[in-house]
Amino acid sequence: MSAKQVLIDESPYPASASMPPWENPGRWPASWVHHDLDSVAPYVHAYRIKFNLATETTTLVHVTADERYALYLDGELIGRGSERGDAYNWFFESFELSLAAGDHTLVAQVWRMDDKAPVAQMSVKPGFFLCPSHPELLKVIGTGEAPWEAKRLSSFKFVDYLSAWGTGLKTDLAPNDIDHDWEQGSGSGWIAAHKGDHGLTSGDSPEFFHQQFLRPATLLPQINTRWMKGHARHAQHVPAGPTAGLTFHAKESDATICDDWTKLLHGDHALRVAAHQRIRVLIDLDDYLCAYPQVITKGGAGSSVRIHWEEALYTAPKTTEKGNRNEIEGKYFYAVWHAKDGVGDIFHPDGRDRCSMMPLWWECGRYVEIVVETADEPLTIEHLHLWETRYPLERESSFECSDHRFAEIDPLMLRVLQMCAHETYFDCPFYEQLMYIGDTRLEVLATYCTTADDRLPRKALKMFDASRQPSGISASRYPSRIRQTIPPFSLWYIGMVHDFMMWRGDKAFVQTLMTGVRTILDWYRSHAGSDGLVSAPPGWNFIDWVPEWKGGCPPGANETCGVLNLKLAWILRQAAELETWVGEPELAVRHLAWSVRVSESLREKFWSKERGMFADDLHHKSFSEHAQCLALLAGWLRPSEVTAATQGLLEAKDLHRATIYFSYYLLETYGKVGRMDRFMHRLQQWFDLPALGMKTVLEHPEPSRSDCHAWGAHPLVHYYTTILGVRPSEPGFAKYEVKPNLGALQWANGSFSTPRGRITVKATPTHVEHDIV
Repeated sequence: MSAKQVLIDESPYPASASMPPWENPGRWPASWVHHDLDSVAPYVHAYRIKFNLATETTTLVHVTADERYALYLDGELIGRGSERGDAYNWFFESFELSLAAGDHTLVAQVWRMDDKAPVAQMSVKPGFFLCPSHPELLKVIGTGEAPWEAKRLSSFKFVDYLSAWGTGLKTDLAPNDIDHDWEQGSGSGWIAAHKGDHGLTSGDSPEFFHQQFLRPATLLPQINTRWMKGHARHAQHVPAGPTAGLTFHAKESDATICDDWTKLLHGDHALRVAAHQRIRVLIDLDDYLCAYPQVITKGGAGSSVRIHWEEALYTAPKTTEKGNRNEIEGKYFYAVWHAKDGVGDIFHPDGRDRCSMMPLWWECGRYVEIVVETADEPLTIEHLHLWETRYPLERESSFECSDHRFAEIDPLMLRVLQMCAHETYFDCPFYEQLMYIGDTRLEVLATYCTTADDRLPRKALKMFDASRQPSGISASRYPSRIRQTIPPFSLWYIGMVHDFMMWRGDKAFVQTLMTGVRTILDWYRSHAGSDGLVSAPPGWNFIDWVPEWKGGCPPGANETCGVLNLKLAWILRQAAELETWVGEPELAVRHLAWSVRVSESLREKFWSKERGMFADDLHHKSFSEHAQCLALLAGWLRPSEVTAATQGLLEAKDLHRATIYFSYYLLETYGKVGRMDRFMHRLQQWFDLPALGMKTVLEHPEPSRSDCHAWGAHPLVHYYTTILGVRPSEPGFAKYEVKPNLGALQWANGSFSTPRGRITVKATPTHVEHDIV
């Protein structure tokens, strides 16, 4: 028996042109099944089918669920899903099963949390769906056709997510006799599953169907690899009660217990906890990790194993200060803002041998706090597995230079990119797990410079396109049950499409996105005055987490804002280039004409002759690095304005400064104006991270909410585009330039993949070699 997930390009049941339009949504032969539509979420259901095969069989099965599933074949986990999407893009996974003749069992664990689910988790109606590719197997294993059974798994209860507000409820798992060995299809309480709607492929039917429209999964399977790093740094017996107010002190830690827990983590031996004990252990994973924790126990009826996760420890109760992330002495482990015990799951062993327990969703962080409490009998923890999960985004590029600090920060930036790449990109894994346009544009660029695999960038572009409202504007983040509009992010979406044109050059794909580009600009047009400037577009006009700006919005955001309109003038030029490339020159002329009108109005209303810079507001009270960067990058300034704006950017002492996120555009500007000294100076906030004990990159300067925010991976892009100076000059790298900017570096070497081949550059201040293979 073997099983593996495979990718398919097209639905096996497409809409048929031979059918009447009202019957044309692409009907599948299998149907959704459910346990009880009246069940009140949150809940966990199991579905099973026991079947016998007369001969050895290999087949594809297409699987999905609402909201999530884990699929088991003969008791072994073979996959999870569904790949996250929305009602019109409800993804299904395809598994190739190679089955011996004889008896087999398929079991699906399906859960639903409704408004307590992760914010990025969409839902239509609950249920499970499995359709085999071989028609003769439809009545053997196909849902709605074969005799599938279902039951509620009462052993699963739920815990509040506390500060991890976007991630959904946590698991409180207490195995019981009814649910025992449900993965094998065992236990009692099974009933016949109720048949629901047939599966449908297309959302383009002239009649609306209130159900999921099925699309093939687009991404490679998430990795599922056991984490073998980490060590216990503190262990002690603690009294009953909350642990949030307890500090860690080396003199109170038991070195023997620490050693035993480290061996358990590495799989060296089991660990026994005597009866009537309560032990608190702090594990340092030695890196940031997203993982499913699995505990396998023996005995210990009435005991509990609580596993909590945090990115870092805190220096005092009810504070956001963390200090050096490597240090634990005198610090606290708790859920920030709540001053309660940390975020995570709790397991209650049932006393049986090999009681295996795992939460429904993965957890993340660097530090793990485990509290084991036993009752009248000892507990043996036979295994503690941490199964790392993330998209298989692996480094295929290389970069090295004469400054050793780059080698120190490089692992941090790669790791933060990996930790924020799953079924979509994330802003952060610990708090939100949401894909925002502003974050994702930088993550996608870093991906282009890291790997040739562009499946995740393509999915991001399609999801943001699917998020558009009837007015034309996109959501700021998607998938998301809670709609949020950040108008400046919608402009960055157009920048993302332009980036894809230049870095990948797939014209057919870009053409599918152009309607979204146009409707976003039409939305902006509806908020523009006769001077072309956009005034106070409705929504959150976030630009950057500048401390002096309220909610990240620059002065003028609630009237006419210089920063926003400078971005608009630049993006209109990129939109014109897109339209020219896809064969719409008239639209390109229209965009350019508007860009020119906006540019002239910006000169008239925001250019300060006295300061030689663009102001953020109409009253010329506020000036920022952001405004000067956007003006200099857009390419429409007159030579005298370029000189003045550059001087202002470099010399003005009262500018609002870019933080980690917007520093991408600042570094881009420093490279463009040839000031690599300033480029290196602003990279200092990255060079400082290893000394802070960081394993990933902060969201913003201290005190930072998130320790793992992938918009901070953007220096990876500048390795290649700024330092090595490699940039596409025509779509898809049909032509490219190599103009290194080494500054004080003595040498720099690197290579990365493009659609034309792998580009390699070796540069010194006096010599440049490059090749493409």
